[in-house]
Amino acid sequence: MPVNFLSLFAKSPLKPMFHHIQKVHECCQDLPEFFNCVFSDNWEQALACQKKISAKEKEADQLKREIRLNLPNSLFMPLARTDLLDLVNQQDKIANRAKDIAGLMVGRQLHIPADVKELFMKYINRCLDATELAVKVIHQLDDLLETGFRGREIRVVENMVRDLDMIEDDTDQIQIQLRHELYLREKELNPVDAIFLYKVLDKIGDLADQAERVGSRLEAMVSKA
Repeated sequence: MPVNFLSLFAKSPLKPMFHHIQKVHECCQDLPEFFNCVFSDNWEQALACQKKISAKEKEADQLKREIRLNLPNSLFMPLARTDLLDLVNQQDKIANRAKDIAGLMVGRQLHIPADVKELFMKYINRCLDATELAVKVIHQLDDLLETGFRGREIRVVENMVRDLDMIEDDTDQIQIQLRHELYLREKELNPVDAIFLYKVLDKIGDLADQAERVGSRLEAMVSKA
């Protein structure tokens, strides 16, 4: 059922933010299935997964536009409209990265060495831990609003942001390991494909980096409230 954004804004200007970050995370959740198809050289199914990710990214874009068009100029709360718009832009970049990752892989039908699959999937899943936690952070906005941005809820957000930092550090370390493993196998790879694989690693890492930015941006907003 389509979301009635005007009714959502009438209830709370924050509700659409929750719908947007959930759709963003849905884009990322299709990546493990996508990469399992890649490792199986099932490019037909990989293309189907890529189309699902792209469709969800478009839905997230539409939600972002609805927020921009309908977010009230006067919010009657200690959050600036410009800060909320910036936050939704940061959220949206996560979905953009997921779309870019799948599109780049399918566009060149990049082969990933089978013996790095376990480490590669660990990398993907740890980055998704970050996007999932970003969803939980944004969902704290309602509790923060109810308490006037004071008390225990502030500490909950601070702890979540620290956890996001930790996850982002973990993904950096796994990326270093994967880069080394690819380096050891470069002679087995098409040189151009190797370059693109390194780019894919960067873009996957961007999922966690951007999720961490979402948390940091919310924490900064709360500190000003």
